[in-house]
Amino acid sequence: MRLVVKIGSNILSAKEGGLDELRMRSIADDVSRVMEAGHEVAVVSSGAVAAGVGRLGLKRRPSDIRLKQAAAAVGQSQLMWLYEKVFSNNGKKVAQILLTRDVFTDRARYINSRNTILTLIGLGVVPIINENDTVAMDEIRFGDNDQLAALVASLLGADRLMILSDVDGLYTSDPRHNPEARLIPEVSGITKEMERSAGGAGSSVGTGGMYSKLLAARIAMSAGISVNIINGRKSGLLMDILSGKKTHGTLFRAASGKLPARKGWIAYGLKAKGRLVLDGGAEEAIVSRGKSLLPSGITRVEGDFDRGDPVYCVSSSGRRIAKGLSNYSAAEIEKIKGMKTSEIRQALGYCYSDEVIHRDNMAVLD
Repeated sequence: MRLVVKIGSNILSAKEGGLDELRMRSIADDVSRVMEAGHEVAVVSSGAVAAGVGRLGLKRRPSDIRLKQAAAAVGQSQLMWLYEKVFSNNGKKVAQILLTRDVFTDRARYINSRNTILTLIGLGVVPIINENDTVAMDEIRFGDNDQLAALVASLLGADRLMILSDVDGLYTSDPRHNPEARLIPEVSGITKEMERSAGGAGSSVGTGGMYSKLLAARIAMSAGISVNIINGRKSGLLMDILSGKKTHGTLFRAASGKLPARKGWIAYGLKAKGRLVLDGGAEEAIVSRGKSLLPSGITRVEGDFDRGDPVYCVSSSGRRIAKGLSNYSAAEIEKIKGMKTSEIRQALGYCYSDEVIHRDNMAVLD
């Protein structure tokens, strides 16, 4: 089995500041046991900023972007030095992999990153993957690696994503504020109610925490990857789960239909540049009959995008149906929307394709 283990900075941080070496040693022991049992493991780890805060003698995690990036630059070497130390106790080597979002938007870099990480895994090396906080302003602003972990799991074709949290799993409400909150042992589909109870969109706690983990779980589940949210401060849970001896935390069951690797890249690796609003007929053709998107089914064009850019296909109510690579620019689609394919050449003077988005370049999200 191939798995990705995501470790948050709240698990690695010591109360007195800096990194908790004892906790890191325990995690390294657990990961090493998993590897020795024949499983392949990649680690997605936060903690560079937390380490840098300690090294720079700052009193608290800075809110200023420049200070965060400086702390990340100082802390990343400390983070990797400790990983090198704790894994060497188990006879394991580690490798540093720093990623930015463009790895997932450029197909060649996407494939090269996958090949590099899988080669390291094949050599018995533990890849320690982190967002390149020093240069990635968007990612450092949100401050968590949950989405990165889900994208890496999809990139590697992992079977399972293990998210180490500071709570035992997903609860019916926040257990830190509600003593009546109950642990949810298994989830087959993420509901809007779950998102709201986890501090969903529009909430002041919606940047990180459990809500962020639910979004990551949704990405992984859609890619056919099971997800476990477990307590990262308890030892031995990884092998318990993988061996089937015990259950811990919350299991999010993978969707039955796994997206092919390229469609997973389109669905979750690329950032959409615009939206195409579809009529009911086009929606039904895409979702139920596996068809391409034709200009006749488009009622409205939103955004400014070029040919080859990723766009969302949405219903009249705004629900996302699919995401794909457009064969035409926004300006061109504005001229041919609602038309039959036979009318494209007359409207534009040329015809790149009968389809606005071909089925091969489309991932259904519904």
